Amino acid sequence: MASPENEPSSHFPSVVDESLGPPAHGFMHKFRLYETRSNFYMIGRDKSRTYWRVLKIDRLDPSELNIQEDLTTYTEPECSDLLRRIHEGNKSTGGLKFVTTCYGIVGFIKFLGPYYMLLITKRRQIGAICGHTVYAVSKSAMIPLPNSIVRNSITNWQNESRYKKLLCMVDLTKDFFFSYSYHIMRSLQKNLCNKDTGQVLYETMFVWNEFLTREIRNHLQNTLWTVALVYGFFMQATLSLYGREFKLTLIARRSRHYAGTRYLKRGVNEKGRVANDVETEQIVFEDVPEGFPMQISSVVQNRGSIPLFWSQETSRLNMKPDIILSKKDQNFEATRLHFENLVNRYENPIIILNLIKTHEKKPRESILRAEFANAIDFINKSLPEENRLKFLHWDLHKHSRSKATNVLLLLGKVAAYALTLTGFFYCQVTPAFRHEGCVRWLLSGNVDNNNFYPQRHCNCDNEDDDYFLLERKLSGCNNGASNVANGNHPIKPPMFQKGVLRTNCIDCLDRTNVAQYAYGLAALGQQLHVLGVADNPKIDLDAPLADDLMGFYERMGDTLAHQYGGSAAHNKIFSERRGQWKAATQSQEFFRTLQRYYSNAYMDSEKQDAIDVFLGHFQPQPGKPALWELDSDQHSDAGRNGHTYVDEDERSIFKRSLSDGNILGESGSPMSAKNVKHSSNSVLPERSQGSSNFLSESSPEISTCESDTAFSRYTRSIPHRQLFGDMQRDRCLETNHIYFSEHGDMSNCSNFFDLDWLSSSGNSCEEEQFERSSLLTNSSVAGLSAENVVHGVMGETTPSTSEYGSSMKVREGADRNRAILWLLL
Repeated sequence: MASPENEPSSHFPSVVDESLGPPAHGFMHKFRLYETRSNFYMIGRDKSRTYWRVLKIDRLDPSELNIQEDLTTYTEPECSDLLRRIHEGNKSTGGLKFVTTCYGIVGFIKFLGPYYMLLITKRRQIGAICGHTVYAVSKSAMIPLPNSIVRNSITNWQNESRYKKLLCMVDLTKDFFFSYSYHIMRSLQKNLCNKDTGQVLYETMFVWNEFLTREIRNHLQNTLWTVALVYGFFMQATLSLYGREFKLTLIARRSRHYAGTRYLKRGVNEKGRVANDVETEQIVFEDVPEGFPMQISSVVQNRGSIPLFWSQETSRLNMKPDIILSKKDQNFEATRLHFENLVNRYENPIIILNLIKTHEKKPRESILRAEFANAIDFINKSLPEENRLKFLHWDLHKHSRSKATNVLLLLGKVAAYALTLTGFFYCQVTPAFRHEGCVRWLLSGNVDNNNFYPQRHCNCDNEDDDYFLLERKLSGCNNGASNVANGNHPIKPPMFQKGVLRTNCIDCLDRTNVAQYAYGLAALGQQLHVLGVADNPKIDLDAPLADDLMGFYERMGDTLAHQYGGSAAHNKIFSERRGQWKAATQSQEFFRTLQRYYSNAYMDSEKQDAIDVFLGHFQPQPGKPALWELDSDQHSDAGRNGHTYVDEDERSIFKRSLSDGNILGESGSPMSAKNVKHSSNSVLPERSQGSSNFLSESSPEISTCESDTAFSRYTRSIPHRQLFGDMQRDRCLETNHIYFSEHGDMSNCSNFFDLDWLSSSGNSCEEEQFERSSLLTNSSVAGLSAENVVHGVMGETTPSTSEYGSSMKVREGADRNRAILWLLL
């Protein structure tokens, strides 16, 4: 009798070479699964059909995952011959049978019985970045590994089936995406500047099947057969401006750490991971003819739950449950860990845009507003001045209810200024980079071909500075040929983003999405400008392109809201911007409120269980209570009772962060500016008497284009950065100044942003901004020292008009200084 498996044993060694990486030819794109009674055989090939590989998976031992990889690279005829031999060797037991075509392994999972293999059986292309295709999952399959004879001997199928149904609630065909050759779990800047490959990428926070692929990756010591799934949002479309077409890509990557549903995952955990943590990346590039370098730009922003220990109890009777704030972390260690993580990911500065309510009849959001301010204050006291957290507390709900306030215009001002602090990424890539498989080649150190050139050097000390090392290396080989590379095409120097804008409201869904759109619009203008598509780096809110971008962010907002909140986002501001009928908007908002309430009250618990199983946070064990038999408190104690409830980071005992009590603190209304120094509860620490009174680089950069008649009526507040231009960059130190609105609105405050300027007239033009900045930088202000200008003009000036022209009073003490200043302008 022939051997049950007649392939040469040397093809499947017991020990796989750990140094074996992906084939030099590229990446495997398509797979075919075959079965015998004893084994599964997966045949993988590359896109160009130049090589084939074989993977063998044992089917006889239901309790263990036994996988062997054939190290041989086959041609198509050789692979066909191998399959024929396997079939001949297994004829007595049914031979070799075709099972399915697939496009990658999602992972393996075990509940109470056998292992299951998760496969992508259909895919669809949803975009491409630098020629690297991005796919979504159209169909998936869950295949038990044991053959039918072995499966029949397994008991407890009732709970097994329920776990299978629970796992299938995580629908891979909705909002999951992947790429074989592009590291879609990382931003464009990190991809071009970071050398990490393979297994390290699966361990990042945005790969949702890290747990599912862990065993096969540990067995094979490579990632050839698996795909890394990112969960969130991906949209790409071709837009045009002045007849020039460009590609716009919007990506949202949801973190797998502390992931879950709205009321079951709030705030921060002990590791500093926050709920609803999403990285948003906006990529812009122009398609160019073959052989020409391509310009590409990206900008990244972040959203995430308020990093405090707080919760809301799901209630079927109350659509707005009370917010419960825990006082168990008096030193804000978890909050500090969260911001340290952000610095490690994005570097400094970290800019916090907090949009929650400040004044309420019954304190809810305002409780968190006050505590969040205290946390920032506490953390900033221990940080060097240049690394302190920059914050802006701005009650978006209050401003959006005012007919005299254009919320998007005001948020656009904040966004434009934040963008000047963080910058954005831009580079040119040569044709050598623009083919499948080249990301790995570029990141392997083969940078001598000058794929892109550096622009500036920055001093950074953390572990994510590979791009600065790369920058210096490229600079060394530029010399006289810095404008020509690979075919004598002129190359522009790149720019890098350093720092990030972090936006939050309560759910980080509705208000946050509006603010992220404003930031995206400000960034898009800059991106198109540096690409040479637009002459003006600013896009008007009424421009068709602004409406196109709004559609992108509205789609993203709805998708992220469904994932976390159970309904589409509340898009009242977007609807009003489009001129949608008010009654229709109100009806839509009411329906979405009901939908979100129903999902939170009746569906979220099971959805949370599905996420915990998918991510490996809960691993069933025979003889122990099932996941659905545990209430929320037992979930916390599951590890102590013998279950495997695993932490997101350490894979140790998982413990939900529940509140310790309801703190009925005051709403924490900010103090007036004149009382900041004398209050012991000020939002930021008091400056020492010897400290400089200069405003920091974080002061707003603005311009005005008021008419002559407007000048006679009032004088605008001039930001310090405009007054002193680049002189302040040299100082580059954040001060402890806190800005409050000086015209009666005490709901907003910031340690880096002039709120009076924010509420002043928005009819500004960037050209005049730079002209005035240049004039003031190169002129000596007669009779006024720098300190006098800051105190006399900035500190004493109140804007006298709102966006819609309502007049405000001007403080008399600054009239003379303003007159001198305007004469100089």
